[in-house]
Amino acid sequence: MLSHLSIKNYATVKTLEMEFQPGMSVLTGETGAGKSVILGALGFTLGDRADKTIVRPGASRADISAEFDLSLIESARLWLQANDLKSETDENLCMLRRVVNEDGRSRGYINGSLVTMTNLKQLGEMLIDIHSQHEHQSLLQRSTHQRLLDDFGLDQKLRNNLFSTWKQWQQNHQQLQALAEQASEYSAQTQLLSYQLSEMEELNIAENEAEQLETEFKTLSHADGTLTVVHAALSECSGEDNSLANQLAQILQRLSGLGEQAKDLQSAITLMESAEIQLTEAVDELRGFSEKFHADPKRLDMVNARLGALHALARKHKVPVKQLDALMAKLREKLARFENSDTELERLKANDGLLREQYLQLAKDVSKQRRDAARKLDTAVNAQLKNLGMPHAELSVTLTESESKHPAQQGLESAEFLVSTNPGQPPKPLIKIASGGELSRISLAIQVITAQTSETPSLVFDEVDVGIGGGVARVVGELLRKLGDTTQILCVTHQAQVAGQGHHHFFVSKDSSSDSSLTSITTLDGDSIVQEVARMMGGDDFSDASLAHAQQLVANLK
Repeated sequence: MLSHLSIKNYATVKTLEMEFQPGMSVLTGETGAGKSVILGALGFTLGDRADKTIVRPGASRADISAEFDLSLIESARLWLQANDLKSETDENLCMLRRVVNEDGRSRGYINGSLVTMTNLKQLGEMLIDIHSQHEHQSLLQRSTHQRLLDDFGLDQKLRNNLFSTWKQWQQNHQQLQALAEQASEYSAQTQLLSYQLSEMEELNIAENEAEQLETEFKTLSHADGTLTVVHAALSECSGEDNSLANQLAQILQRLSGLGEQAKDLQSAITLMESAEIQLTEAVDELRGFSEKFHADPKRLDMVNARLGALHALARKHKVPVKQLDALMAKLREKLARFENSDTELERLKANDGLLREQYLQLAKDVSKQRRDAARKLDTAVNAQLKNLGMPHAELSVTLTESESKHPAQQGLESAEFLVSTNPGQPPKPLIKIASGGELSRISLAIQVITAQTSETPSLVFDEVDVGIGGGVARVVGELLRKLGDTTQILCVTHQAQVAGQGHHHFFVSKDSSSDSSLTSITTLDGDSIVQEVARMMGGDDFSDASLAHAQQLVANLK
């Protein structure tokens, strides 16, 4: 429910704070005092359109915030959690804030986070419903009719099952449509992929083949030069008398022949002997290499041709030659997916048929409950309309079958409230009713009947008593008070009989000077309520009789 409203620099309000309680709260005051301004500010926090004219003259911006208790509004708590907007301190509290600058630009916040106006409207619809003579009234929207009727007469578990099945069908249908639209494209893609893979597989590319061929190509390209260097090394190391091997042997022989004179040279002699052994091993390695290594022009041509084919294929697919094997794996995976699309398409078609059958059975059960609920609702509302001074008004809840061949979220039909206000007049949509007072009373009657099942925790009625007499006004007040037993009610009224029924009473006044007007609000209790009710009946110069009458109106509630 709404627990607190703060208004700063909005229209004729400079600063205003209001604390709200459960039950029925009435707002009274002289015409033009600013009662509707307060409701306008509340609607502003819920996402109503803003412009610079709402900023109080002389102020740089208007700032309005509304605090709600969500302890009994699970849908709002889930919405905040899903949108990552829940309060960090208490998940049962929610703060809506709206700021508009003097240039008309506005910003909205939920629990301190900047949000869009759509966000404010979505959440606001779960928190409060404003009933007035203005176009934004929710009962002028057919979607509200559907919700009220279904809240009134449908089993919640059945509704959830219908929505869940519809959601599953919708997701499956979207996948089915997307795959069907891609079927022809997949066919062409499959042919292209098959050709590309066939071309690659003809080359029979081995793993890391390109790197190995490039290494071999470099070796074969320099074969003659390599052998020349190796043979020269063999000749210098072990060939003729002046080779390194012979020279090293002669040096060792001379050093060893020094005998006792060479004791201090033993370390050098040992190193030379080690060098002789290593030189011999190196010569053996060079000789073995020269015997095995051959310059093969034919093999060079083959390697060169193979590398040319691989590079040509890589250029064709615009990838490095080293990535050809990865490309082949990717193409095989893509081809397999395309080739399996027919199987997936058949599976989705089968699911579509199964989900349609499940949906249709649930929708038929919903339709039966909805028809019964429609009869009960219009009968109950019409009885209330007679009590509200509209003896000839008749509400008709009509159900229109959907023309779509596809499942719809709400079921097989949509609901609309039609009303006839005069004898012999055909029923018309609520939006075509000319009288704002009639529309308010019809709204009131509907809300009284559906309040026990409606999920909207707070209802606002702006001058629902327009155009009605004292007796009917008393009935309106009693209905609003009854509604306040289960729902928070905020009511702007000019009728004493309605004001006297309130659980809480706010008096709105306006102080006008030569250059400005400021709205203020006072919480009334006890005698001050009696005096205000008396003023509403007879003006400021009320008599003892009017005070006694007012006392009687208020005292009847004690």
